[in-house]
Amino acid sequence: MKKIFYLFAITAFVFTSCNPLEDVNEEVDALTANDALVDDLVLTLTDEDYTTLELNFGNFSSEEDAKEMLPGFLSAKYPQLGATFLANGDVNQSSSALVTYKLFNKKNDEKSFVNYTVSAADYTAQGLSFPNFSSLNQITAFLDTKYPSAENRLLVDLTYDYYNGTTSTLNNGFINNSGTWEMSIGISDDEYTAMGEGRAQFSSEDEAFVKIPLYLKNKLSFEAPVSGRIEGVMYKLYDSSARVVKSYVAFFIYDGATWTKYNNVINETIKLGHNGVNWVPDNTIKVTLSNADYTLVGNGFFNNFDLRSGKDEETVEQRLAKINTILKNNYPSAVVGQKFAVTYAFYDGSNGNATLNVVLEGSDYVLQ
Repeated sequence: MKKIFYLFAITAFVFTSCNPLEDVNEEVDALTANDALVDDLVLTLTDEDYTTLELNFGNFSSEEDAKEMLPGFLSAKYPQLGATFLANGDVNQSSSALVTYKLFNKKNDEKSFVNYTVSAADYTAQGLSFPNFSSLNQITAFLDTKYPSAENRLLVDLTYDYYNGTTSTLNNGFINNSGTWEMSIGISDDEYTAMGEGRAQFSSEDEAFVKIPLYLKNKLSFEAPVSGRIEGVMYKLYDSSARVVKSYVAFFIYDGATWTKYNNVINETIKLGHNGVNWVPDNTIKVTLSNADYTLVGNGFFNNFDLRSGKDEETVEQRLAKINTILKNNYPSAVVGQKFAVTYAFYDGSNGNATLNVVLEGSDYVLQ
């Protein structure tokens, strides 16, 4: 928009001035040279944006993917945005972006699966003295041994003996989530019967999602689950096209009274900042020093930092020391890794503003 404004002004100038056009071009260059636009974006990704990102499902599969892909997306979508610098190299202003995006938090169902019943030989091979497991760690260790190269999101429908005072035969689901096995509750034959099923399976997905919340309310009532708890449940459906019974996992969330199917796509927000070259994932808090801040560090008379030779804030180290005092006073609960972009007023013969980017490392703020 700046460029448009300039060109409009130039057009008027052409019709009202006798200066040569070369002079006009020089004025445009003077106005726009090094004039990188700076803005604080707040945006929510649209369906079109996901298409641009080649995310066919309209969401990110992980926070890491968002951090990796969004910097390039922002550079392409807003090529004019960046940062401005002072003559001494300090950042004057930098762009930021607060982006809300859709995250695929947990998978609805798992069509990549295997059925396996643990044998007596398996228990022995794991170095167990008895033909049963007695802890979750023993089960996951077995799965790592049995499926050392398991593909991500593989579901193992596992039948095994488990000792917890008495030995019971259990059937639960275990999903490989990026190398970590996560257990989902399996429904027993008797439990299917109790839900009115003639076989150990549901007749449709819709039926499963109606009955499983009631099943969870009864099964987990003794645990007094807390609101917000998410539970995975492995259930079985008959695949008529393949003529086989398949296992799936769905997730359900407890609101303090009832279980409901969990919405697997959730909204997440990420903050990114422009470092003058690229967009980078950022947790930066932007701060502009107040009169009270200057008073705190002995600069309350002029409410600025004096950068002139021999003055108290001449060097960046001197400014950093005072900014440390201010941030520690104002943000006593900040955790290691928290970043701040601190904008301060200065005097170096003329008045101006600059920004110092710092991050908390250990007990002190250091330059980024």
